[in-house]
Amino acid sequence: MQALKEFGRRHWRILLIFGLIGQIAWSVENMYFNLFVFETIAPDLDTVTLMVQLSGVAATLTTLLAGTLSDKTGNRRSFISWGYMIWGVTVAIFGMINTDLIGRLFGKSGGASLALTLALVVVADCVMTVFGSTANDAAFNAWVTDNTAPAYRGKVEGVLAILPLLAMLVVAGGFGILVELIGYRTLFLVLGLLISAVGVLGLFLIWDSENLVSKGSLADIIYGFKPRVILANPAFYLTLAVVGVYGIACQVFMPYLIIYMKTYLGFTTLEYSLVFGIAIVAGALVNLRLGAVADRRDKTRLLYLAAGALSLGLFLMYLFRFGGKVLLLITFGVAGFVMITGYIFVSALCGALVRDYTPAGDVGKLQGVRMIFSVLIPMLVGPMIGNAINRAAGNTLPDLGSADVMTTAYIPAPEIFLVGALVSLLIFALIPVLRRFTVREGK
Repeated sequence: MQALKEFGRRHWRILLIFGLIGQIAWSVENMYFNLFVFETIAPDLDTVTLMVQLSGVAATLTTLLAGTLSDKTGNRRSFISWGYMIWGVTVAIFGMINTDLIGRLFGKSGGASLALTLALVVVADCVMTVFGSTANDAAFNAWVTDNTAPAYRGKVEGVLAILPLLAMLVVAGGFGILVELIGYRTLFLVLGLLISAVGVLGLFLIWDSENLVSKGSLADIIYGFKPRVILANPAFYLTLAVVGVYGIACQVFMPYLIIYMKTYLGFTTLEYSLVFGIAIVAGALVNLRLGAVADRRDKTRLLYLAAGALSLGLFLMYLFRFGGKVLLLITFGVAGFVMITGYIFVSALCGALVRDYTPAGDVGKLQGVRMIFSVLIPMLVGPMIGNAINRAAGNTLPDLGSADVMTTAYIPAPEIFLVGALVSLLIFALIPVLRRFTVREGK
């Protein structure tokens, strides 16, 4: 096995292109698919919640299978390239769904047409997730692990952790303005073409690590759940436990964030784009420095700082909901900056630790286990908690009028940030246990 002495320019190009486009696609799904359903089909947070939850199930099952297959075939390149190509097609198709079209195609009207449309958007989101998880969650993440070494993973993970926020900046800011100019259908079509084009580029740009060899069989889907594997890699699984708690905390509020800013806070598209943009850029700049520091410091000790910033930021987002528009923009923006700084840093530290403690040669088959903690559990539990809070608060949608009886008449509540903060504090209970095993394994 050859030593991975550096992460070269070609590696950086692949990471930035495929990482960023993949995160933009996920941000659109996590934020604008929700807003698309809420604004163009029905203001129904129950459907938004179900869509997030089933997407998490689809992502996890797909990654278990695709990750194992990429190990068995000794091939990440094809899974990434072809996965991105088909992923783009499914994104483009999603924007074409509307109640009138579905009603005409299936001969439905009124409540029946609406119910069928809501069901189809959930199914379409799951189909998109299958190809996105194959390309990004399974193959691309395994490719990054194949091509990095512990000596510089903190730096690589720092950049990887910033990409979702950069994508969120592009999506929440630029996409919000583009939706008003060209509409959802055209926007999703253009994004889909871009994702597919990147997939085609992958056929020419991506090469697998020389250390990657064909290994295992489909029976390895359950590899990561075997007691002997768990007992042999305690630091890996304890880090995933931290990832799970962090993910739940974020999913309590994240699916409803833009809807909250537009409805409860009354921000315009330009206003929430400005708040998001400044907070994300500032948080990303801070984390560029923190990512480099992480390579020279104990990553588990730094988790205290990262989790503390995340919890504090979420608590401030809960507090800062009063006052005039200018004051609210400033205070909520400051709170968002603190939250995002912690959000990125926790993600970067956990990402580096997961890669550090992933057993060499078993990278692909363990991507599905990672997804259970980073996606399945958070996306099932977090939105369920968040939507229960929203429903209990009962804040009504302004000017809802005579809403269809199948739609919910409530909007996101500020308490989702308070509960998110409380959940994130649970990370502090896991860090001492994690530190005990990382010290023992000496990485």
